[in-house]
Amino acid sequence: MTGLYGAIQPADSVCLSTRTHGAVFNLEYSPDGSVLTMACEQTEVLLFDPISSKHIKTLSEAHEDCVNNIRFLDNRLFATCSDDTTIALWDLRKLNTKVCTLHGHTSWVKNIEYDTNTRLLVTSGFDGNVIIWDTNRCTEDGCPHKKFFHTRFLMRMRLTPDCSKMLISTSSGYLLILHDLDLNKSLEVGSYPILRARRTTSSSDITSSGSSGPRAVGSPCHQNNSGPPSEKTLSRPSQREGGSPRNSLEVLTPEVPGERDRGNCITSLQLHPKGWATLLRCSSNTDDQEEGAPVRPVSPRCSLRLTHCIEEANVGRGYIKELCFSPDGRMISSPHGFGIRLLGFDAQCSELVDCLPREASPLREIRSLYSHNDVVLTTKFSPTHCQIASGCLSGRVSLYQPKF
Repeated sequence: MTGLYGAIQPADSVCLSTRTHGAVFNLEYSPDGSVLTMACEQTEVLLFDPISSKHIKTLSEAHEDCVNNIRFLDNRLFATCSDDTTIALWDLRKLNTKVCTLHGHTSWVKNIEYDTNTRLLVTSGFDGNVIIWDTNRCTEDGCPHKKFFHTRFLMRMRLTPDCSKMLISTSSGYLLILHDLDLNKSLEVGSYPILRARRTTSSSDITSSGSSGPRAVGSPCHQNNSGPPSEKTLSRPSQREGGSPRNSLEVLTPEVPGERDRGNCITSLQLHPKGWATLLRCSSNTDDQEEGAPVRPVSPRCSLRLTHCIEEANVGRGYIKELCFSPDGRMISSPHGFGIRLLGFDAQCSELVDCLPREASPLREIRSLYSHNDVVLTTKFSPTHCQIASGCLSGRVSLYQPKF
C-alpha cells in the first residue's frame, strides 16, 4: 500500500462539501475507516463517508467554541474537545444528542487519548492539566474524573500504543515521558520520581524517528518489547539500576538543528503506530504560536540524538499544523503550505528500523500534493484504505487516493 501513495497525483483528489465557515483543526477516521470526522473552528463537527464522499451529518453546535480534537473510542463512540473547556461523548447511532458532556478543565482542551484496556479517557488542555475520565461509569451527567498530572506550558499529550507511557510536549521545548504508566494513580506536583535524563551515545541505543515542521526533530520512544532488536537495548524503568516505581518522569530536550541557542515550542507530537519512535514538529519561540500559547527560553537538560529531520517554512503562523504517520509507519504526511508532503525515511519508504542512519539524515520527499486555496492545518491517513485526507484554514477538506 505504501508504494501506491507515491503514485497519487494532485488531480487524484476529491473536495468534500464541508459547508463550514471556519478552519478544520483535526481530522479523524473511525477505526474501521467507515466514517471521517472533522473538528471545525466554528463549533461544528462534520461526518462523511470517506469512500463515497457523501455527507452523513453536521453537528452544528457540537460545542460553544472551537472544536479542537476528535478521538474514537470504538467504531461507534467518539469524543470531542473544545476551547469551551468541555469534552463531549457521541454515539454514531444517535447523533441528535450527546451521550454526555464532561466538565473538569479550566482552559482550552486540546488533546484526547483513550486506553482501550481500562476504558479510561485521557484529556489535556492549556490549563496544564491531564485529566482521567472513567467511561466505565459514564452517565448522562458525565463521568467520574480526577486530575492525573500537571505541568506548565503543556501543548500536546500522547499515549504509546500499549499505553505503557505518556508523552507530553511543551511550548518551552521539553518532552516529558512518564514511564510504566499507571493511570489509576494521581500525581501531585513533586510526588513523582524523576529519572536522571541521559544522553544517547550510539546508534544501537536509538530507535529511529522522523518528523517535519518549521524545525523538525526525531527522538526515541522507549517501548516494552513490541519493537525490533535495536529497541530492546534501550533502558526501561524496570531495567534501570535498582528499578524504578510507576509513573517515573523523564525530562528531555530534543535536539533541533541550528537552534541550539534558541528556545523551541514543540507544537505537534505524534507516535509511530508500533510505538517505535516519536514525531515532533518544532517552531522557534520567535514564531507566533497557536492563540498566544505561552513560551519561554529553554535551558536544555538533555539532548536526544536526532535521526531524521526536514525544514519547512512556517506558512500560516499562529496555527498549529498536525502531521501523522501512515498506518504501517513507513510514511509521514505533513501539512506544507497549501498542500501536503508525503515523506519517507528513505526513497523506498523502507521500514523505520531498516534505515537507521549513523547521523542525522533528511526525510525524503515522496510526493507533494496541492489542491487547497488556503493553508493546510491537518492531515490524516485512513486506517483501512489507501486514502489521505487534508483540511485547511478556510474549511475545505480534500481526499487523495490513487486511480486504478
